[in-house]
Amino acid sequence: MSAPRNTIFESGWQRDEENAGEDSPTSKRAKFEGRFPLTRWEFAAAFSVFLIFLMGLFCIYLTMPPADYKKILKLPRSISDIRILKENIADYARDYQAQFMLGYCATYIFMQTFMIPGTIFMSLLAGALFGVVRGVVLVVFTATSGASSCYFLSKIVGRPVIFWLWPEKLRFFQSEIAKRKEKLFNYMLFLRITPTLPNTFINVASPIVDIPFHTFFLATLIGLIPASYITVRAGLALGDLKSVRDLYDFKTLSVLFLIGFVSISPTILKRKRVYE
Repeated sequence: MSAPRNTIFESGWQRDEENAGEDSPTSKRAKFEGRFPLTRWEFAAAFSVFLIFLMGLFCIYLTMPPADYKKILKLPRSISDIRILKENIADYARDYQAQFMLGYCATYIFMQTFMIPGTIFMSLLAGALFGVVRGVVLVVFTATSGASSCYFLSKIVGRPVIFWLWPEKLRFFQSEIAKRKEKLFNYMLFLRITPTLPNTFINVASPIVDIPFHTFFLATLIGLIPASYITVRAGLALGDLKSVRDLYDFKTLSVLFLIGFVSISPTILKRKRVYE
């Protein structure tokens, strides 16, 4: 027997799916406005996962050596916050490196899993505290782990949420994936390297459009390296940064797109041979 539905938690997506032949993405968006997209079960499942992650994060912080947690627990939201945070915790991160890295990884994965803004500042912090090599390894590992967690969370509750937030963008993404089934890894690699689509959207939408996890994981692991290197390296020179926009100037974006186009060149060459 199915559980009774509450009007507030009634899934707009399920009603739209039943009328998929009649409703366009625009009308779907209109129907979703003002309505919570998750059913009661979906909300309970998502909230339970959130609590489990939160409890795990809290337990990790309890095991860390004593410190002024008012300084350590403050998430940076600007370049000036990063500078202040670095000054406050540099000694702590050096003295308790293993424990601090564990706390850093847990925080980053938590933010990435639940789409909490601010991971770019965490990447800058990794460069400022750990240098380029360790910083890049740390950021790529945590970003890939967080993206993978978000992927599996989206498998549970992502479909109604993404239809609610990005119906047109999802339709475009699905059509692009359908055209590139044979070279899906190259296309996903291109998306990860370049800022063509937001990483948050890719994390949530990938299981909805049936991108296999192994393809998602490998493309994320490899594709995040260039941007992570740029961000982590910038963390070494925080004094030269005025805002996050300074990270991705025309030269940097050109390099990323060049690398991205190299990643999809096998697909382009194959199409060219087919049409010849």
